[in-house]
Amino acid sequence: MAVRLFEAKEHASAYWKYRVSPSEKLTKNILTFFKKNSDLLGEVAVDVGCGSGQGTALLGPHFTQVVGTDISPAQLDLAILHNTAANISYRQCPAEELPFRDESVDLVTTLSAFHWFDHPRFLQEAHRILKPKGCLAILNYGLDMELSYGDCSEELNHICKEFYAALQPHRHPKLGDSTLTLYERVYNTLQYPVKEWQPSFWDRLQVSISKYIGMVQSFSAYQNLLKKDPEEAQRLSHDITRRLMSVMKVTSTETEVILGVRYFYLLACKP
Repeated sequence: MAVRLFEAKEHASAYWKYRVSPSEKLTKNILTFFKKNSDLLGEVAVDVGCGSGQGTALLGPHFTQVVGTDISPAQLDLAILHNTAANISYRQCPAEELPFRDESVDLVTTLSAFHWFDHPRFLQEAHRILKPKGCLAILNYGLDMELSYGDCSEELNHICKEFYAALQPHRHPKLGDSTLTLYERVYNTLQYPVKEWQPSFWDRLQVSISKYIGMVQSFSAYQNLLKKDPEEAQRLSHDITRRLMSVMKVTSTETEVILGVRYFYLLACKP
């Protein structure tokens, strides 16, 4: 069964403001796999569970038409609001009921969303709409993010690990102990002869302390804590922010750090 989250307007706004997008290098890895294993021209790409469209926008320069799909009207409103590419459009639909003809799509992607889907039904739909030699890219990143700043990175990451440990009991049951295990299992059972598994790809980007905190707050575990105990959720994020700033010896939450995000992904080509 699919799980519906991230649909409230406030949460969708936080998602747009704080969630990071894959780097050009990671996007290039997907496109390189597509070009290496497919003889298709790159006409249509579909980004499923697109949220507010950050990942969808990255596909625009490489395909004639790109369509982002999501179940949430609030997320899609933001995606449409910020869209500046004429070849990108958005449609509301479940991931398990994609409104595309059989064998009409060159590339299907999903970033940080697959774990919420009904997995067999989504994979069946992706297979249905992909052209022969079309490709599937399923990506996610873990909560084990890292911060780097001067000579205090080790202390910062000790604090980050405490933050993640405090949120661990509030993970949604569908996620299990590790989404990495889920994605690897899907890779191992996917009946496509040409496929690739990457368990650890680190993206690093410069962000402010406030954006890092906002990103963690946008995750489902923090949102679950916020619903159960708003005071505790706010106390936790304020305490983590204060401790990070103290170690860094800074007074502004707009001070920038290097954020390391660990992605894992599977790529596959339909026979």
